[in-house]
Amino acid sequence: MNIIAVGLNHRTAPVELRERFAVSDSRLPEALARLKRWPGIDEGIILSTCNRVELYAVVKETAHGFESLRDYLVTLASDIGWERLEPHLYCLDGAEAIRHLFRVAASLDSMVLGEPQILGQVKEAYDVALLHKVTGVVLNKVMKKAISVGKRVRTETGIAENAVSVSYAAVELAKKIFQNLSEKTVLLVGIGEMGKLAARHLIGAGVSHVMIANRNYERAIDVAKRLSALPVPFNLVHQEMAGADIVLCATAADAYVIGPDDVQRALRSRKNRPMFLIDISDPRNIDPAVGSLDNAYLYNIDDLQSQVVTNLEQRRLEALKAEDIVRVEVPPVVVWLKSLEVVPTIVALRRKADSILREEIDRILAKLGPLAPRQRELVEELATAITNKLLHSPLIALKAEADSSNGALFAETAQRLFDLEKELERIAKAQPSEQERG
Repeated sequence: MNIIAVGLNHRTAPVELRERFAVSDSRLPEALARLKRWPGIDEGIILSTCNRVELYAVVKETAHGFESLRDYLVTLASDIGWERLEPHLYCLDGAEAIRHLFRVAASLDSMVLGEPQILGQVKEAYDVALLHKVTGVVLNKVMKKAISVGKRVRTETGIAENAVSVSYAAVELAKKIFQNLSEKTVLLVGIGEMGKLAARHLIGAGVSHVMIANRNYERAIDVAKRLSALPVPFNLVHQEMAGADIVLCATAADAYVIGPDDVQRALRSRKNRPMFLIDISDPRNIDPAVGSLDNAYLYNIDDLQSQVVTNLEQRRLEALKAEDIVRVEVPPVVVWLKSLEVVPTIVALRRKADSILREEIDRILAKLGPLAPRQRELVEELATAITNKLLHSPLIALKAEADSSNGALFAETAQRLFDLEKELERIAKAQPSEQERG
């Protein structure tokens, strides 16, 4: 058996193609049910996010498994043919499929290096597949290890630290100036996307008081409702600045909206308590002269972008540590996976030999008639010794090849030589699934 992966992501396919194959939460149960019934697929998982659609599966024949998963993927978007999809697909098997999954969970394959959402998305994909009984012993082991690797990377490296977006860099700077944001007030001037995103980040960081001003007051009311904020008429911006610890300016004006005199008046009203001003407008909407005022801390989009570049480089350095973690974690899983080809064969061979041993001992003892206890022991010892010596070399060879590329070949040869098919079937039926074992 082998684990394979087929998919497309932000590196291989444009968003307009990825979104056609995306599987929504509401569609996922039905999609998993079909995957479970799909030809050649023993176990499966669907990982669908805004940046990737990936299928992971356990198959007996790798080439047939790839073909089967590609056919399945095409069914997710019936109006897009194989010819259009093929150039954007990647197909991985064995160690490469496992390594890819671990890198995904560790956010090493994300559009934004170190982003936190992907680990939760991997866990959710696994939980849903487990709930619908599409996984088995192999994917359960591999997915749990992938989640573990993702957690280890986030714990042992700084890959998720340091902001790599302008809007979040603004939040980090606000934390450095004020440390505790829970009692601070934010005034958002203009409601451009970057400004709204920065406001959401500030709220997520603990800010509980937000005011929103926009030239279109109705839009300010609408956005304020969504952010649980207070709408402010645009002509009252300079007045309301006195109550703001953080001023976020994100308007589309072609001239300065806030000047040094406006800020100086606000600072006097605040009794010179510090004010943090973030100008993420392009062109700038806060006069640079504001930055020369005492207790006024002004940052523009270039300042933030410079910090983002520095932070991204730091994340890249941390990613090297994360890659080392992945590199160490993959081989043991590969060895375990290869051993699955051999271990059932070893168990089946041992069981069949023991069964024959028992039958032959009983048969010969019945012919010999009454024997003393020691005589019966000697007969059993003789039969057991002969059986063990005959099995010794085959078992040693199978164990030695368990983690090699020849493991499956050795197992198949032993199964045919010793006629182990029925014994293997009994083992498979008797072995409870990993889901049932919890």
